[in-house]
Amino acid sequence: MLRLDTPVQFLKGVGPQRADAFARLGVRTVEDLLHHIPHRYLDATTVTPVARVTVGAEATIVGRVVSKAVVPTRRRLRIFRAVLRDDTGVIECAWPGQAFLDRTIKQGQLLLVTGPVKYYHGRQMMPREQIVLADPDEVEAEGRDDSAGLVLPVYPATEGLTHRQIRRLIHEHLDTLLTVVEDTLPDALRRAADAPALGEAFLAVHRPAVAGAWEIGRRRLALDELFDLQLVVARARHLAKSAPKGPSFAIRKELTSALKAGLPFDLTAEQKRSIREITGDMTSGRRMHRLLMGDVGTGKTVVALFAMLLAAENGYQAVFMAPTELLAEQHARTLTDLLAPLGIVPALLLGRLAASDKAAVRAQLASGAARLVVGTHALFQGQTAFHRLGLVVIDEQHRFGVEQRAALIEKGEAPDVLLLSATPIPRSLALTLYGDLDISVLRQKPLRQVPVKTGVRAGADREAVYRFLRERCETGRQAYVVYPVIDESERVDLKAATTMAEELTRRLAPLEVALVHGRLKAEERDETMRRFRDGAIHVLVATTVIEVGIDVPNATVMVIEHPERFGLAQLHQLRGRVGRGAEESHCVLLTDDAAARVRLRRFARTTDGFKIAELDLRERGMGELAGTRQAGGFSLRFADLERDADLIDLARRAALDLVAHDPTLSDRTHAALRRRIERRYERGMELFRVG
Repeated sequence: MLRLDTPVQFLKGVGPQRADAFARLGVRTVEDLLHHIPHRYLDATTVTPVARVTVGAEATIVGRVVSKAVVPTRRRLRIFRAVLRDDTGVIECAWPGQAFLDRTIKQGQLLLVTGPVKYYHGRQMMPREQIVLADPDEVEAEGRDDSAGLVLPVYPATEGLTHRQIRRLIHEHLDTLLTVVEDTLPDALRRAADAPALGEAFLAVHRPAVAGAWEIGRRRLALDELFDLQLVVARARHLAKSAPKGPSFAIRKELTSALKAGLPFDLTAEQKRSIREITGDMTSGRRMHRLLMGDVGTGKTVVALFAMLLAAENGYQAVFMAPTELLAEQHARTLTDLLAPLGIVPALLLGRLAASDKAAVRAQLASGAARLVVGTHALFQGQTAFHRLGLVVIDEQHRFGVEQRAALIEKGEAPDVLLLSATPIPRSLALTLYGDLDISVLRQKPLRQVPVKTGVRAGADREAVYRFLRERCETGRQAYVVYPVIDESERVDLKAATTMAEELTRRLAPLEVALVHGRLKAEERDETMRRFRDGAIHVLVATTVIEVGIDVPNATVMVIEHPERFGLAQLHQLRGRVGRGAEESHCVLLTDDAAARVRLRRFARTTDGFKIAELDLRERGMGELAGTRQAGGFSLRFADLERDADLIDLARRAALDLVAHDPTLSDRTHAALRRRIERRYERGMELFRVG
């Protein structure tokens, strides 16, 4: 019998092999398949006949590939060209720097292309996007995807499973799948949002009768998603109100005033405001659960240190947990330097320490001799015990799973919690994702910081960029070179970290070049990063494993290859690895993608992470920017902050009302809703709230 949790493998036409491909798309069950909605639609009214395509305009055309070739230029740029034909004529399409398309686009295929039309020996289109609608051997009836009046869904696909195969499978099974749909949304909320029934919504997104009909279905799915998320947030608020009171702190000014007097710099206005907000929480008698969100270099660590000293001067212990040993070591050094005038040295607990050293630190924690401690996962292991834990500070909190954070917090009796994040996100998104937390924001950077100069360069400028990099390193500075992939692949024509590390080693000799990426063992990766930090390596070739990394003030150059493959917020995090010292720093974005340069130049004009996050939100949408909050966390796929602001407000109010009346969703009428929450958020009803 078909159910929502039936594995997709058992649908006719799927089987084990396609089920594995579906799994790569996050589709494992019938319910997942229903929620695998198209990322775009082909509407015949938007397709321009080739004969009517004009130079200087944007166009979408559908045509058969009648010829193709890879053409080299005098500047060593390889261009893939294909000639497309429809019933009205032919047009040439050109993809500069994308020679790999010669392996995927075949003569005879029916192709949809979208992009600007320019004049180059006649009309020439520069496609930003291309979709194969039919292969040469597919029957004409299937291939006529540009038939008048047809609205064709185009699904996210993967290797071994094309969007056409997904479309056929969903079309074949949709009527049967709709019979098992459970509509768990409260009727009052559905009426207030003027939303269709869930079955109607799935029908609208998978089989729209007319152009634009899918938007009604998307909004209904967004409403469900936002309501589920707001239920989790509302439940978290309920738990916070019923949780044990936090420690009782008083403003004593014994250590905090000494720290302020000994700082070698002035606090920014936003640092002072955040310290007041945190102090207000800690002295309120209520348990603090606050997120301190700040751009790279805005001084989150010193704000956290004031909170740690407030706990210490009240007889409590404070811990600072970092996601990697390198970051923990860095934070320990920073805190040690800041605390030097006070004569306090924080303890450091790392997994790699010798057993005797770990035992010594744990003995200090158990006895209360160590009031401040910095560490990693070793802090929440079973054998670690605290004398009187009052405050937990968690850096880059999204990199820890909920259970890991909970394990540390359970080491004390309802300690206050301060979460730090160096990933700026728009306030509207922060309220949606972190509505259960109080939020402090740091945007100001200290005046002593020198802004990073960012430039966008074409691949033809690579030699000049490398000469600049060499010159900087020969004067004693260091550099990063970042790539989007580890290894070369036949499927994508991208420079890769492993092969380019070898090339740069030869090209930049005798400079010392090293490589780090996510597949290296943690010990090997950390050792390479330490050598870079200590100046033994001039150029570090890396993937995004360095996105959140150690401070190397001597690193003043970053080169990012294929920057169009990264989101703007991710580029900003990478850029934050340079400009950590007093020297002028540079970030160079190397791309052959002409269409991407406009977007990248917008990025280059600002170093404000919050403005960049807003740009990223508009470009990529809420789902991609939010991503997955943590293990067992929140993933947003359908909601759009700008378009769905009304739904967010409706969902929040409905969720608060429901949780007020049935906080555990144990009422019989809410059983189906609880099942959906538990399917959507792993252990969501138990661990969606730390502490």
